[in-house]
Amino acid sequence: MDDDPRMKALRLANEIRSARARLKRNLKAGRVSLRDVLREPPQCAETAKVVDMLLAVPKYGRVKANKLLKDCAIPASKTIGGLSQRQREALIASLPR
Repeated sequence: MDDDPRMKALRLANEIRSARARLKRNLKAGRVSLRDVLREPPQCAETAKVVDMLLAVPKYGRVKANKLLKDCAIPASKTIGGLSQRQREALIASLPR
């Protein structure tokens, strides 16, 4: 059946989206630290854009998030999984404690 692989892929994509939404809610509520997410990203965060995760953190709007990325030499389109070790460390060091 052709539908079976597509349905599996759709289910997986929905699970990832749900987990990512849960992660963003936890970031917003302060139950999870962005530092921890960057140090050891859960699978659902690997394909998330760094800017989207920053925007989920309280007190971070688009301007502040983009400035932070620019200061760390990270393109706005970069995903968490695509960060180099240098970029990851620079971003973690730039986040308030």
